[in-house]
Amino acid sequence: MKFQFAIIAAILGFTSSGPTGAVIGFLVGMYIDYVNGPKDEDDPEYQKRTRFQQRSDRYPPVDFKNSLLILIAAIMNADGSVLKSELELVKAMLVRTYGEDEAKILLLRLRDYLKESHNLSEVCRNLRMRMSYSPRLELVHVLFRISRADGDISPSELSLIQQIATQLGISTPDFLSIRAMFVTSPDSDYQILEITPTATEEEAKKAYRKMVMRFHPDRLQGLDDAEKKAAEAKFIKVQQAYENVKKAKGWKG
Repeated sequence: MKFQFAIIAAILGFTSSGPTGAVIGFLVGMYIDYVNGPKDEDDPEYQKRTRFQQRSDRYPPVDFKNSLLILIAAIMNADGSVLKSELELVKAMLVRTYGEDEAKILLLRLRDYLKESHNLSEVCRNLRMRMSYSPRLELVHVLFRISRADGDISPSELSLIQQIATQLGISTPDFLSIRAMFVTSPDSDYQILEITPTATEEEAKKAYRKMVMRFHPDRLQGLDDAEKKAAEAKFIKVQQAYENVKKAKGWKG
């Protein structure tokens, strides 16, 4: 069944740690589903993965956990110092998602990765070939949250996340929309909705409806109040952006 590991992993992740665990669990599951996808030699996806593996003999494919840790280490090192707030956020995320014992192992591995340099383009290419678009988009969200653990995102962190997003195949409008949720600018509201300041009222409404379909909390069932508040964060950002645009334009609808 398509996405069976993703669904199971998301449920397990959500049960153990709420929305954050569900996101990481879903990403792990999507990775497994994609790697273990169709094996028919005539299948285009199978041929694509095979060609990639043949090209990447220099850098053996890494599993999702290692890829995630390498990207996290790169973000934590981006501004030249590893902050306690970042480490605590990552530790909490790993504990909630994988449990105490596995988290200890992953944190030790992260410590090593923080001391090493890595070929991020190869890591991103590996993930891009083995994950569909939506989980890669969520991965960029995770990196932004980690980079803002201290309340601020440095230019070097922002530059690196943009580089990673590009290498993950994230479109420019989608990246700018995610960035605008974390980095305020005069055009943030428009970027969140993926429209320009010259967009018409109808264009803004259409963009808002698309974002509502993507982030509406009704798509997440069974959350308690605290978890639902966390899960609604992106949706609230979209709502606020739309209201701000309407107010700035003088639209009543």
